[in-house]
Amino acid sequence: MSGELKKSEGHGAKPVVPTPSATVTVVRDAKGGIEVLMMRRNLKSGFVPGMHVFPGGGVDESDFSFKNNNLCKCFDDTAASGMLGLACDGLAYWAAAIREAFEESGLLLARDDSGATLSLSDAAIARRFTEHRRRLNAGQLAFPELLRAEDLQLAADQLTYFAHWITPVGLPRRYDTRFFMAEAPEGQEPLQDEQETIAAAWVSPGEALSRHRRGEFAMRTPTVRTLEDFSGYDSVASLRRGLAGRREVPAQLPRIGPDGRRILPGEPGYEELGAAEQ
Repeated sequence: MSGELKKSEGHGAKPVVPTPSATVTVVRDAKGGIEVLMMRRNLKSGFVPGMHVFPGGGVDESDFSFKNNNLCKCFDDTAASGMLGLACDGLAYWAAAIREAFEESGLLLARDDSGATLSLSDAAIARRFTEHRRRLNAGQLAFPELLRAEDLQLAADQLTYFAHWITPVGLPRRYDTRFFMAEAPEGQEPLQDEQETIAAAWVSPGEALSRHRRGEFAMRTPTVRTLEDFSGYDSVASLRRGLAGRREVPAQLPRIGPDGRRILPGEPGYEELGAAEQ
């Protein structure tokens, strides 16, 4: 968000309503600990250009269909909505996270009728899904149609919900984003889409944070805080247990200080900035 520090709302104007969004932090076990998949945004993007991010984006209309389209038998909308503190339509966030991961990184969390996780190690299958991804990104194919065509089910139970971030008041683009963690599916390799993302890399949380402090790895506050959190775990299994054990996921709404720094709830100056927004 560094390019969006200038406030877009005048005094007394209504804040921009945040867009419902979802993102997924894809992780894998590696020598010495876990690695996280980081995607670099296109340098010409209208939103956080050049930033290193997790795959994610806004919830699409088609994502809401998963509560009753019979393409997600492992997890229902009632359970999903309850976890997010919503009355309904919570499953749409899981669907959006999985869809965005496929669109931006090429990784698809899905299962066939036997329950086996989708593998793209076969060259012919990989080519077919590359074409699915191209059509999906071009708006020529809806995500539910892709799953039906391949007799696949959404593997929503592979995602662990762990964070909720809302873009600060005053910015021209705001997102109300649910964060999920998922282990990288076997038999699949990430690849940028060369549209929204221009690079894909596996990196340990500690290394990403070190490069960020050196000014070599631009990241937003939620990304940094996620990596700080994940850096305390030495395996995907321990990370999943740690995240699953959290009973509450409070919303984090940063506020922008006079110097542009993001200030979080509980930090000095947060309440004063809130009063100034009134």
